[in-house]
Amino acid sequence: MECLSSILSPTAVKFSYPMLASMAASAATVPSFSLKSMASGQQRTATSKHSAKPTKTLSATTATNPVSSTTSTSTATSLPPKKVLVPIGLGTEEMEAVIIVDVLRRAGADVTVASVEPQLQIEASCGTKLVADTSISSCSDQIFDLVALPGGMPGSVRLRDCAALQKITSKQAEERRLYGAICAAPAVTLLPWGLLRRRQTTCHPAFMHKLPTFWAVKSNIQVSEGLTTSRGPGTSYVFALCLVEQLFGESVAKGIGESLLVCLDDDNSRKQEFNKVEWSFDHIPRVLIPVANGSEEIEVVTIVDILRRAKVDVVVASIEKSVQILASQGTKIIADKLIGVAAELTYDLIILPGGTAGAERLNKSRILKNLLKEQELAGRIYGAVCSSPGILHRQGLLKGKKATAHPSIVSKLTNEVVNGTKVVIDGKVITSRGLSTVTDFALVIVSKLFGHARARSVAEGLVYEYPRS
Repeated sequence: MECLSSILSPTAVKFSYPMLASMAASAATVPSFSLKSMASGQQRTATSKHSAKPTKTLSATTATNPVSSTTSTSTATSLPPKKVLVPIGLGTEEMEAVIIVDVLRRAGADVTVASVEPQLQIEASCGTKLVADTSISSCSDQIFDLVALPGGMPGSVRLRDCAALQKITSKQAEERRLYGAICAAPAVTLLPWGLLRRRQTTCHPAFMHKLPTFWAVKSNIQVSEGLTTSRGPGTSYVFALCLVEQLFGESVAKGIGESLLVCLDDDNSRKQEFNKVEWSFDHIPRVLIPVANGSEEIEVVTIVDILRRAKVDVVVASIEKSVQILASQGTKIIADKLIGVAAELTYDLIILPGGTAGAERLNKSRILKNLLKEQELAGRIYGAVCSSPGILHRQGLLKGKKATAHPSIVSKLTNEVVNGTKVVIDGKVITSRGLSTVTDFALVIVSKLFGHARARSVAEGLVYEYPRS
């Protein structure tokens, strides 16, 4: 895998497998990374007035019962699955939680999503409703290979105040098993628990001042003696892949990264636009995101999260008989409405998420088919990511349009396919390859609706590289 580059970064930290080596950055602002060849070993590269001890070099061989990078997939799957705990609470950052869960499950981990609240359903920081697998109390006597804490506010506070989670995570550290945290969680959750002592740590830029100065590292990812920390939603992929490598080895992490489209043919090509028209409104834009069982959760949650950060009115509508859907990697999402109710409104933009099974179900929805046809006839905007451009194609909505899609289906599109770019806009149609590229997809929509400055502001909050102009 040649590069994991602009997908999560501003400035210049670069790392490579094995162990996504040398992932620390020395940028004064928000750091970045790409998967390129550098010296192995996890050590601090940021310059400082103090000379901190280098962190322990951590490779796949130091993880608990690792799967060697040379181990075949069949051998790896014959071993007991790695057990991972991902706790969530009111105000947890949904991109972070869902990306961590999705990526680790793709790698073969047995991931338990546990609620620290009295109920299993929680509302995340940008309004997405998630349903946990179980309550945190049921996890107290279990042994996990990894405990990974998503951030978000007040989610990190809710995790901090959970005595059961503190006990589990403290035991994890004491017994030298892997644990990690992202965004606000290192400073807000782990620091008060005393689990950052003598460990180099990073976190979201807004919380860096809370970390002990001597041990604070301005990097997108930092591994220090079993603890892995990262900066925010925009660094969630590298955080999750780093955890995958520690659990399963280099080759597994590399394969997962490639399947997520983190490495593109031309990673510098963010978008291409044809037949440019303005997308401007005298009101708050309203966006419909239909979902189904089998929809890809990374795509749904990322698009919703980013658009809501930009103050777009987003409606998530289930085409199923229930508002709860089971996404492609097992995440349970609660939609805002059923599609029949949602269809009573008019939308400035309709976006179809991917996921092979989910896209097939979306394609069979008569209500959605009518909404899309009305959208085209009225000259309003519509788009799709991953496998869902195939829906637009089958319904005749890509006729005469340039588009892109997931590599697995581009050959099925008879319109002019644009390769080597993450996002393609043709007039009022927007498409993307899916998975990791949907971050750029959503930010391009923000830029088209509100201007570049708004998109850049949202990207900075995500800790995600976005062009200055």
